[in-house]
Amino acid sequence: MANPANEVEQLLFKGLDWLRRQHHIRKGLALILIGLLLGLAGKFAYDLYPRHYEITISGGGMLTKSHHLTKVLQEEATRRNVTLNIMPTAGSFQALNELNDGNLDLAFVQGGIDPVGYENVRQVASIAPQLIQFLVKSDVKNIHDIRGKTVNLGEKNGGPSIVSNQILRFSGLVPEVDYVETNFSDEQLLAMKADRLPDVIVQVSYAPSATVDFLVQKRGYQLLEMSFPPSLAMRMGWVADAKILAYMYQISPPVPSKDIQVVGVNLNLLANKDVDPHAIAALLPVLYSPQVASRFSFPISEDKMLTPSGFPISDGTEVYIASKQPFITAQMIDQIKGIFGLVMSLLSVALVVFKWFKAPEEVVAVAALDDDVDAEDDDGPAVSDHLNTIASNITKLE
Repeated sequence: MANPANEVEQLLFKGLDWLRRQHHIRKGLALILIGLLLGLAGKFAYDLYPRHYEITISGGGMLTKSHHLTKVLQEEATRRNVTLNIMPTAGSFQALNELNDGNLDLAFVQGGIDPVGYENVRQVASIAPQLIQFLVKSDVKNIHDIRGKTVNLGEKNGGPSIVSNQILRFSGLVPEVDYVETNFSDEQLLAMKADRLPDVIVQVSYAPSATVDFLVQKRGYQLLEMSFPPSLAMRMGWVADAKILAYMYQISPPVPSKDIQVVGVNLNLLANKDVDPHAIAALLPVLYSPQVASRFSFPISEDKMLTPSGFPISDGTEVYIASKQPFITAQMIDQIKGIFGLVMSLLSVALVVFKWFKAPEEVVAVAALDDDVDAEDDDGPAVSDHLNTIASNITKLE
C-alpha cells in the first residue's frame, strides 16, 4: 500500500519541477522582486534628500511680541530649508478661523479660548505664559477702583477680552455693569490723545512690551498687581502664575516699583490638521534653538511643549518627539531579535526550495527509491526470503 505522505511529496516535487521549467514565470518573479527592491531603495533615497518647506504663519498683530517672535523664527528657519510667509491677524479668533478654514498653516494663539468649533486645528507646541498686564491711570490703586471706569480689552470677544473679563468677573466686577469695555487696537491707542485714553488698558504680552513701554513712559500709566489665587487656576485651566520684575518699564520713577504678581496665559503654536507633519518637525528645532531664545530675549523651554491647550496634538509634533527618541531601545532590540529569527526561518525555507529547484531529478529519484522500498514492504516477505536463502547456502558450504 502506497504511503500518502510520499504521494504528497511527489506531487510537490513535480509542481516545483514544472515551475522551474517555466522560464517566463521565473523571469517575471525576478523582475517583480527587483522592482520592489528598487522602489524600497527609492523611498529611502527620497527620505534622505533634503526637502524645502513653505508654510504660512501668523503671530497676531504687528505690534505684539508674538509677531516679533514670528519674525525671528522666519529668519532662523531659512537655515533648515523652511520658508515662513507671515500673515498678520487682528487677534486670536481671526487666526483660529483662518487655521480652521485652511487659509493659514500655523499661528501663535493665546490660550484660554474654547476649542469647540475648531475641529481642523491641532496643537504644535505650548510656550511660556504671556503676562496679562493691567495698565491703570494714577487714580486706580487696586482692582476694586476699576468699578465705574472704562477698560480697554482690545478686539471685541477676542482672546484678551475673554480672559480679562473672566478675571474681572472672578474679582467681583460684572462686565458692562461695573465697568465699560472699549475695544481700541494697539495702533489706535498709540495714536490717541492722552485725555481720550481709557482708564484701564489690558495688554496680553511678554515683558517688556513696546506698547506698554509707550503707555508708561509717554502717557503716565502704572502697572496694577493682580494676585494669583490658586483657586483661579482650579477654575480656569489656562491660568498660570507669573510676575513682572521691578524697573521693567521705567527706572525713575520705577515702574513697577517692586516685583509684582500677575496672571499668565499660555501662548500656543497651533496648526491646520493638513499641514505636512515633516514641515512642522523641521520647524520645531528652530523654535527651541538657542538662537531664537537669544534674539527673542526670552527662554523658550521644550519641557512645556505638551502643556494642554484643549486642541489635539498635531502629527508633526509626534514626528518631532519620535525623532528625539534613542535610536536603539530595549523594545527595538527585542524587535530585531524577532525579525532575525523570522529572517533565518525564511532563509531556511528558501534554501530548501532552492535545492528543490536545482536538483529535482535526484530528489525525485530518492523519493522513487523510497517508494520501491515501501512497495517491497507491501509485497510481503520477499526480501526476507531472499536473505534467508543466501544464509542457507552459506551454511551448506561450511
